[in-house]
Amino acid sequence: MRFLHTSDWHLGKTLCNASLLEDQAHALDQVVAMVRETRAEALVVAGDLYDRAVPPKEAVALLDDTLDRLVRGCGVPVLIIAGNHDSPERLGFASSFLGAQGLHLAGPLDADPEPVLIGGTAFHLLPYADPAMARYALADGELRTHQDVLASQLERARRRHPAGYRFVAVAHAFVAGGAVSDSELGLSVGGTGEVDPALFAPCDYAALGHLHRPQEAGQPHARYAGSLLKYSASEAGHVKALTLVELPEQGPARTEPLPISPRRDLRRLRGNFEDLMKGPHGPSEDYLFLDLLDDGPVLDAMARLRQIYPNILGIQPAPVTLPADEVEVIRTRDLDPGELFRSFFHEVQGRPMDAEESAIFLEVARRVLEAEAQNAEVRP
Repeated sequence: MRFLHTSDWHLGKTLCNASLLEDQAHALDQVVAMVRETRAEALVVAGDLYDRAVPPKEAVALLDDTLDRLVRGCGVPVLIIAGNHDSPERLGFASSFLGAQGLHLAGPLDADPEPVLIGGTAFHLLPYADPAMARYALADGELRTHQDVLASQLERARRRHPAGYRFVAVAHAFVAGGAVSDSELGLSVGGTGEVDPALFAPCDYAALGHLHRPQEAGQPHARYAGSLLKYSASEAGHVKALTLVELPEQGPARTEPLPISPRRDLRRLRGNFEDLMKGPHGPSEDYLFLDLLDDGPVLDAMARLRQIYPNILGIQPAPVTLPADEVEVIRTRDLDPGELFRSFFHEVQGRPMDAEESAIFLEVARRVLEAEAQNAEVRP
């Protein structure tokens, strides 16, 4: 059995108010081409097709066109589950008869799910649901954490698993120990959103979604395919790809990454303003986040740099790394405003304030406090 595993398309996403729809269409053209070139017997999408529950109409049209090319054009079954960004009901609309056409959609949680059988493999589609939704859908008041929910889903899948078939689980979850990025929504607080990688031990392969970096999830046969594109500055170093999975009749699954070539890359650049203005560092049309190394402010930096790099998404001072012997723990509640600001200045600039800067701060603070006192006197 040979199939492609992908996830986290986030169609309709914007990044710093820049629409990524053309970039996503460019990437999805490659997905269709990979399905043809690899002669894959199925395409698995492990959640987060859309970036939000009510996607823009352009994102819906892009998905409709892509699925039409895959299912009707390539004749390849497509298996999709809802992720935490998707609306389960919208995604699962018409799934009862679309499955007969080769499009298998698992939106809302099903208490008695049927696997999708392709060749000698049974694909168990386990859509995302938070514990409150799962308690109702599965009629089980004991489900309190995401671990409880996924364990229940897998147990129900095992009961429906046909003898003699390989077991592939498709899930959207945060597996403990995974490498995260800034663009992923936390599933909960306090660790209750994490699931133990041991849950997937009985599977022949676990096709996972949610984390955007392609990676193993605690075991070689449990993998995140990663997101379709880079969706935050923290993902600049990622190599986005689909995962080609070869599942023989017996023995472990074999995987191979198939990199996606983006329409525009997303990169981080670090340097002094004047050096960056001398000429493009790499393709000038890429999406860029810039870390400026200049000590002082730079007038109108964004507009001036956009003459060379038109797709800048953000500029910030480069983070300062202090030597270990200069790092100290400061109880902010024990500091007066002057000490607190001096501490903040030192952390950001990597040096203490000089006498002139300290005097300016004290004068501004005095004026602000005087204005607040005058306003308080005139209030009824």
